[in-house]
Amino acid sequence: MRTTLDLPEELLNEAMKVTRINTKTKVIITALEDLIRKTKISELKEFKGKVDLNIDLNSLRGRQCRY
Repeated sequence: MRTTLDLPEELLNEAMKVTRINTKTKVIITALEDLIRKTKISELKEFKGKVDLNIDLNSLRGRQCRY
């Protein structure tokens, strides 16, 4: 999809420099993917400590308790 954007040139150039991505399109796609990933992670963090799964990791992984 083609879209016209008015982006600060310095910001775009710096993003291309630090990520070592050579095209403007790829750096914007990467930035959008990263934004989505970080947003999903922050939404998952809201559940920290609120979900009790009662999972015994040792039995799931087939480990024997040595003690």
